[in-house]
Amino acid sequence: MRFGKAIVKSRVVILIIALALMVPSVLGMIFTRVNYDMLNYLPENLDTVKGQSYLLDDFGKGAFSFIIVENMEEKDVVKLEKKLKKVDHVDTVLWYADIADISVPIEILPSDIKDAFNSGDSTMIAVFFDTSTSADETMDAITEIRSITGKHCFVSGLSAMITDMRNLAESEEAVYVAVAVVLAVAVMMLFMDSFLIPFIFLVSIGMSILLNMGTNYFLGEISYITKALAAVLQLAVTMDYSIFLWHSYEEQKKLQPDHKTAMAKAINETVLSVFGSSITTVAGFIALCFMSFTLGRDLGIVMAKGVALGVIGCVTTLPALILLFDKPLEKTSHRPLVPDTKKLSKGIVKIFPVFLIIFLAVLGPAIYGYANTNNEVYYNFSQSLPEDMPNVIANSKLEEDFGIGTTHMLLSDAKLDSKKGYKMISELKKVKGVKYVLGLKSLVGESIPEEMLPSSVTEVLKSDNWELTLINSEYKQATDEVAGQIDSINKIIKKYDKKGILIGESSCMNDLIEVTNVDFRVVNIISIIAIFIIILFVEKSISLPVILVAVIETAIFINLGIPHYLGDSLPFIAPICISTIQLGATVDYAILMTTRYKKERSLGNNKRAAVITALSTSIPSIVVSALGLFAATFGVAVYCDVDMIGSICLLLARGAIVSMFCVILILPAMFMLFDKVIAKTTIGFLPKTGGKKNG
Repeated sequence: MRFGKAIVKSRVVILIIALALMVPSVLGMIFTRVNYDMLNYLPENLDTVKGQSYLLDDFGKGAFSFIIVENMEEKDVVKLEKKLKKVDHVDTVLWYADIADISVPIEILPSDIKDAFNSGDSTMIAVFFDTSTSADETMDAITEIRSITGKHCFVSGLSAMITDMRNLAESEEAVYVAVAVVLAVAVMMLFMDSFLIPFIFLVSIGMSILLNMGTNYFLGEISYITKALAAVLQLAVTMDYSIFLWHSYEEQKKLQPDHKTAMAKAINETVLSVFGSSITTVAGFIALCFMSFTLGRDLGIVMAKGVALGVIGCVTTLPALILLFDKPLEKTSHRPLVPDTKKLSKGIVKIFPVFLIIFLAVLGPAIYGYANTNNEVYYNFSQSLPEDMPNVIANSKLEEDFGIGTTHMLLSDAKLDSKKGYKMISELKKVKGVKYVLGLKSLVGESIPEEMLPSSVTEVLKSDNWELTLINSEYKQATDEVAGQIDSINKIIKKYDKKGILIGESSCMNDLIEVTNVDFRVVNIISIIAIFIIILFVEKSISLPVILVAVIETAIFINLGIPHYLGDSLPFIAPICISTIQLGATVDYAILMTTRYKKERSLGNNKRAAVITALSTSIPSIVVSALGLFAATFGVAVYCDVDMIGSICLLLARGAIVSMFCVILILPAMFMLFDKVIAKTTIGFLPKTGGKKNG
């Protein structure tokens, strides 16, 4: 009681401190940089990542885009090129006029050059930036280029896609939070016993969210996925803790002489119950930190921090707010929508073998669907954007007009023997799916010296250490065809130049696929082991962790198996996140019921009475919690135009409902079936006398 009494006594000071912390929190949130480039989170030891650094350090070139111009005369293209060169952070603009004088008729230029830069009424211009792909300066330059070029020009490339992603995410993020808040509050108003309490919850959780987002400033930057999801996830996941405190307070008001004593007792009880629940959620998020693809660490740290701050807020600011508004809360109380669940619980327990049969029948197809869903994910970032986005349109134009699906960049040793270099280029041109190769050795014949080329071209394509060659491919990025092509190209490169590196978006995507395939297995194993150990210590049992994890993992298999049967393809990050977040967030439902089941059995009640009581007392909290998580995430999934975010929210929404049904229907059946095993493997499960009540 000491901790609870201290909180109650200091409630005014707590609210003053909480309000004071909001000012630096808002400032911290505003000044935290957001990273929109998923490839930035690849391990730094990969050759493709090192190659990007070489390109920036040696050539002063980071980002790269193709600009497609339609129905523009050559003299106007020349004027446009001059304007593009004046844009801040544009390092180089390369067009066929830079390779041959504009007075030279296009018909007498080498066919590679004609094909590379001209197709029907369309002309292509290559632009290199002196900043990295996802740098703010690059995105600002892309925005300025679009304003210069107008509606007849299309800017393609990863930087253009990241710019579109930023613009779309920034325009929608406030709406995500608003939708989550409105729907979550609506659920709580219906299913809880006060119309005002959801708003009290919202103020308390909102303070914790602001504190979490503000302290992200000390991380340097966060990903756009983390920024978009953190507030919604923190609201949805930590709402449980507020519900636990409120229910405990309502119970204690009937037992204690006054409201302050009731709150002190409720705080003490909530700290114990919330600790067990929150630590499993934190473990799920911490498991993401073990990903080699460090986006997981980014999301994991922010969300683990958010859950911890949510718990602190639940036992400090929330009690203070409830006591402050105690009289209005009593006046706005109403009968909760959830009816008495005693009769329902008796019915579920009575036919528990039916649910065991259903569990066994569903498990096989769920695991099969789950395994196939993981094999059917997509890695093409543009695929997660609406089809009417400028970058998506530009990429389509690039493919339709020029037959280019993706562009590889080869960094070869500047000191490589010329004969070897020409042979390498010759072989690269023959690789299946390679449209053409543009480099110093492809622009001049073997008998013509490189010195014949304008210095503007040689400076673009050669540095003291490296020579740059562009390899345009017909294949789209993140496909099996381009993966095979990259393997073939790399074999040729290593045959002639051991130092050579193939870089570019598709090469990074290839690495991303390999890295995340390993990450998925690692994160799953770590999260299961961590949560198993936590439940083992919390419940003091060997068998209960197995049962609880099995029930929630089944819910995860069902949730992630559904996309396979619906024919849906998910963004690669969604299954990795959901497998851990759903386990960590919804195992709380199982722990809540298990704790009550243990308590009833320790009091001497027989297994049937214990399971019925545990189920009937847990259903209201589980239903409200699951529907709150569903409402907060489903609304975002429906509204969101970024599939990378929308898919995660949809899976979380569905996962909450699936976990709810699994815990309410399957977990009691497991208790009934394995009661004797649980009794023998759980400390303090039965009373020392061993007696039983009929209850």
